[in-house]
Amino acid sequence: MFTFPIVAVRKVIDRGTADSAINGGFRNPYYGMKPGEGEIPGLWLVGDQGVYIMSDGKLPDGGRPLVVYSEECHPVGNPDWFDYKHRHFGGDDGIEFIDAGQLLPMFDRNLRCTHLNVQLTEHQVTLSLIVR
Repeated sequence: MFTFPIVAVRKVIDRGTADSAINGGFRNPYYGMKPGEGEIPGLWLVGDQGVYIMSDGKLPDGGRPLVVYSEECHPVGNPDWFDYKHRHFGGDDGIEFIDAGQLLPMFDRNLRCTHLNVQLTEHQVTLSLIVR
């Protein structure tokens, strides 16, 4: 399970939307293998050096997306990040697209919740909200 503060998730979505408006759309999370799919407001859950969410708006040359690491899997702040990533994300690097149209209504209905939990299985991504 990977946990992110809702405030930070909203900032990632807002940044992607702003980048999209300035630079002409959203990036394809599937390296162009699924044209048009995932090219909407949202975020990318990325397993790489740790696990993090990343904004999805197109970027100017040399531009960098907004990145927020999960509380459990930050390579600088958690010495066990590598084992945690392998156990809960898998050994390979990867990307899962999460639609802002699914997240934002959840956040707006549950104003007391403070964090988003993302749990991965082989076949699905489960999103839940918690209070910390």
